[in-house]
Amino acid sequence: MPRTDSPTPLIPADRPPSAHCHTWRVRLPDGADAVRMARVLDDAARAWWGAAADRSPRLWAERVPAAGDSPTACRRLESETHRSLRVEGPVLRAVLLQYADGPADLVLAAHRANLDPLSLRAVADVLTGRAPHDRFTFAKADRTPVADTETLKRWREADYSGRIEWATGDDAAGDRTGTVTVAIRGSADARAAVAVAAGLVLGRYANQENPVLGALAPLPRPEGTLGAFDTGVLLAPDLSGMRSTAELVAEAARILDGHGGQCDSRQYAELCAEAGGRVVAGLLCDGPAAEDGTYLPCHTAPFPLTLVPVRAGDGGLRLEVRHRLAEVDGESARRFARHVARAYEQLVDAHDDLIPADVELLDEPERQQVVALGRPARPLDWRPERIDEVFAARAAARPDAVALTCEGRSLTYAELDERADRYAAALRAEGVRAGERVGICLDRSLDLVVTMLAVLKADAVYVPMDPAYPADRLAFTAQDAALRVVVAHEDFPGGEHVRVVPPERLAAHDGSVNDRQVNGSGGRRGPEGAAYVIYTSGSTGRPKGVVVPHRNVVALLSATRDDFGLGPGDTWTLFHSSAFDFSVWEIWGPLLTGARLVVVPYWVSRSPEEFHQLLVREQVTVLNQTPSAFAQLMEADRRRAEQLAVRLVVFGGEPLDARPLRDWLDRYPESRCRLVNMFGITETTVHVTAQTVTRREAMAGSRSVGHALPGWHLYVLDERGRPLPCGVPGEIYVGGEGVALEYLGRPELTAQRFVPDPFTGGRMYRSGDRGRLLPDGRLEHLGRLDTQVKIRGFRIELDEIRNVLLDDPSVTAAAVVLGGDPAGDAAGVRIDAYVVLDGVLDDVLDGGDTAGVRLRAAKVLPEYMLPTTVTALAALPLTANGKLDVRELPAPAAGPARTSARNVPAAQAPGGPGGAEDREGLPGAEDRGGLAGAEGRGSSAGDLAAVLAVVWESVLGVPVGLDDNFFELGGNSLYAMRMAASMRDRGLPALPMRELYLNPTVRGLARVLDGRRAHE
Repeated sequence: MPRTDSPTPLIPADRPPSAHCHTWRVRLPDGADAVRMARVLDDAARAWWGAAADRSPRLWAERVPAAGDSPTACRRLESETHRSLRVEGPVLRAVLLQYADGPADLVLAAHRANLDPLSLRAVADVLTGRAPHDRFTFAKADRTPVADTETLKRWREADYSGRIEWATGDDAAGDRTGTVTVAIRGSADARAAVAVAAGLVLGRYANQENPVLGALAPLPRPEGTLGAFDTGVLLAPDLSGMRSTAELVAEAARILDGHGGQCDSRQYAELCAEAGGRVVAGLLCDGPAAEDGTYLPCHTAPFPLTLVPVRAGDGGLRLEVRHRLAEVDGESARRFARHVARAYEQLVDAHDDLIPADVELLDEPERQQVVALGRPARPLDWRPERIDEVFAARAAARPDAVALTCEGRSLTYAELDERADRYAAALRAEGVRAGERVGICLDRSLDLVVTMLAVLKADAVYVPMDPAYPADRLAFTAQDAALRVVVAHEDFPGGEHVRVVPPERLAAHDGSVNDRQVNGSGGRRGPEGAAYVIYTSGSTGRPKGVVVPHRNVVALLSATRDDFGLGPGDTWTLFHSSAFDFSVWEIWGPLLTGARLVVVPYWVSRSPEEFHQLLVREQVTVLNQTPSAFAQLMEADRRRAEQLAVRLVVFGGEPLDARPLRDWLDRYPESRCRLVNMFGITETTVHVTAQTVTRREAMAGSRSVGHALPGWHLYVLDERGRPLPCGVPGEIYVGGEGVALEYLGRPELTAQRFVPDPFTGGRMYRSGDRGRLLPDGRLEHLGRLDTQVKIRGFRIELDEIRNVLLDDPSVTAAAVVLGGDPAGDAAGVRIDAYVVLDGVLDDVLDGGDTAGVRLRAAKVLPEYMLPTTVTALAALPLTANGKLDVRELPAPAAGPARTSARNVPAAQAPGGPGGAEDREGLPGAEDRGGLAGAEGRGSSAGDLAAVLAVVWESVLGVPVGLDDNFFELGGNSLYAMRMAASMRDRGLPALPMRELYLNPTVRGLARVLDGRRAHE
């Protein structure tokens, strides 16, 4: 007797028995003799399967006290039809439901590893007397795979992610399945055309050229044979355009007919594992046609999306899409089914040279509906004006109100207006003409803001530059922007063609202006004229200047003023570098709404503790932060008793992970402080969308950045510029009032990125960002299109790994980068992860539980996505703009459970502490141990220096001498914050960041701190 068990269920191998069970139901209008039917089944079972009691089926007969078409009977039939079997249980379950009015239903259910659809139909024929049992024999299918190396190769190399980003799931749904049905026309190759249509839709949804589908198809079988003659087949249609859709349908038909791509259960399971653990969609074939029978191909969907073409009694065809509710919601499944049906119709009607990219998923009504989703609910009510004109109106309305504060000095609106007029007159005296670009390279100060306003009053265009930038970058900007005048200190590296004007010279001007200086250009420019040029990094390594007009900034404030309640009662901060476009919002936001602007000095912005003190002291109400910088501020706020007066926090500059905000909301409830996540781009004037982050969004880890601002609109388009279906990721395009004028001096790049808007006739910006529109019109930002990396054939999203790390309760921040040399030895390429752990500082210095972090990540990530190294840091390094500074990340840990040599105390580093014992007159390790016990007892400056050296070595992981420079040893803002925390934990004097920058040696810093301690 042949074996009837199967070592592994048919595809997919990781589903519960209900996904592998199918049912054949036969309606018997005149009823049935249950005793006779049971005897027939018993005789047939002994002939087919022998006398094994655990495998031999029995007939269960049940009288249902209701009419056959009653709701009670329907519910009973539904229950029996969906009751599953395990593969190791009885080969078959047979149930006879006998209704009170005479009819009966015979329900036959089996696991696919035991019986296929034709076998179920044959058993039904035997039990109903249509065929004798000796007409059939049971046999095990020959599952020798048919060689098709090309299909297998393409399947293995498919651009596959295994994620369903275009749908939402219900984690509590378990194995429950929903069903969507659409009508389609019949065709000779209906199964093949449906398979290719489904692949095309999936490929379009996920931007894949080789989407992967699984399918069940019949194997060749001898006449009159029962058994499990289904096999798994692999479909990976090539959507690159190298093959026509007719060729793809023909190939799919060949595979589905058993002429290629077959695999047995074990092979299929292995291939699924290679592809990331699961297949998104699969095809099941309908059972054999019968007028009196109904076939249920699966009890629960074996694939997240399971497609079943069903022949109707009238010869028509319908497509059933069964979807696992845990992974695909009903609306997304209906949209998918509708698009498959539309693609199917085009494939059936296709001419021979139709390529996949020509197939349209959206009809015109749906296209217009999707386009409308990206538009705001209300129009922008505004009047285009110049920035300096709006400011003048605010100054006239509230001349005595404080407009600007910095380090104890303040200017009222009238004083700021007057000083800017004087600076503007000085610029004209220097020969600045209307529309000319003027460089500004000043630290955050009163002079910085006054000069910006003065340049605008002079009808010129300001070009902000950060003094901390390398000299070469400053020189490049001056040359690229053709600057003749730069307001900076005398050491600006502009070259002989640039006249450097210090702010003191502007301040000394008497304010007189002659007619030639005012009118020499022929009149002032209007709101459409350029206001500023901000340089952003370029993919080629050359910074590019973005030219933004006055009207865009005024539009931005008009779009947000009422919603955010912006007005004279607010106090804002200028936290970010003027060369970062976030500063445009920070500076003109308060000054164009009559509020007060507090300028944050650079060293205060580097110290979360000092910045927190400033926020308390100045009673700041509107705070603008990158998520990375805000994470450090939240930590400082947790350590302080004083609460902030902040009522509005605006996030921008980088993606926001909303989950850590739950702690902030505990301290500052939504009714007291509003959190707003804003997506924006320099080329679209700072902000595009706004999403209020409530506790609900924080709990869900929402990636929504909200709806488009009034006056702005957005699209999510594919590579051909076509609107993508709701929920499908694609490239974000932005149109409306915020679109910049151009890239300065880059006409070709301007033409590539600033493109015609086919839906409005205006212009739109092609962002290079990836996102999707939700059904309610909100945008989810999904990172850059170029954040994918490929390691040894696997395509990986680093952001996905980062999100998994952030799910770990011990991780408060994380960064993931590609390590090694991608251009060199491929075996050396690795994924490096950096995490900030929620714990005691000494634990962080010791590396924390990085092994535990990696172990927990291994529970979620496939092996090829698991970070090679996990390095614990006290904080992630930030750029001057508050974004992650990848260049400042230290060398990664030597292994997944250890920390980097730059992140361990010197006593644990290679070579131990002995290397610094006698250097520069420092005490030996033994003496330092004694000092540690006296740290809080007022020791001398020399003693303090010795203890500082220990702290520096523990932070930097390198030997330290008394006159070594902190920054030359590799120190940066991240290590400075760690050092300040370590000093605080040891009871040492507080470390003002400014003092470290001014006194970056152990000896110098110890002298200053000892002096401060003596005066306290």
